[in-house]
Amino acid sequence: MRICRLFGLFLLACSHASPTATKATPAAGPGPGTAGAPAVPAPAIAAFETVRSVLQSPRCVNCHPAGDVPLQGDDSHLHEPPIRRGPEGRGVAGLSCSACHGKANLPSSYGTHTPPGVSTEWRLPPADHKLVFWGLDSKTLCEQIKDPKRNGGKNAAELGSHMTGDALTLWGWAPGYGRKPVAISHDEFTKAYKTWADAGMPCPQSVEKTARNP
Repeated sequence: MRICRLFGLFLLACSHASPTATKATPAAGPGPGTAGAPAVPAPAIAAFETVRSVLQSPRCVNCHPAGDVPLQGDDSHLHEPPIRRGPEGRGVAGLSCSACHGKANLPSSYGTHTPPGVSTEWRLPPADHKLVFWGLDSKTLCEQIKDPKRNGGKNAAELGSHMTGDALTLWGWAPGYGRKPVAISHDEFTKAYKTWADAGMPCPQSVEKTARNP
């Protein structure tokens, strides 16, 4: 009988025990949006904004239009005559870029509205990777230019070499009479590109429009 009473008291105690006492407390996990993603370094994002401001200046964006007609002038209006990109970016048969664009800028004595020139061949990006700069937000532009599938197969070093040392891109800092050069110095642009590239080429997360729109 005594054993039965003790067993009954034990059952009674168990029936009044707190439910939480028999349940394991789940381990605390990361909160929403904190799945271990590394923080994007602010200096690298700021550096990309410097890069973007150069790429979307008239000197660069005119040869990186949204369509197949290049732009021209400090106001980035449609090119006259209205030539087309062509499959290789050099124009089309009978109206190539080199038909008007020579190997150097013409002297200031020729006045304004003369075709600029450069020591290498004047061209647009080819049709299979147009690399549009015109009218894009920072995030979209960033993701495009660092993507080898869209930038002509270039890695960070090759992309930097093209953007900071190619004769055609260097022309933007010495565009000739009647044209505004890129507002940011070449040294500042080169340093900004290196800061961004060395950080792993991170892209802004905001899609807020920071670009010049058509």
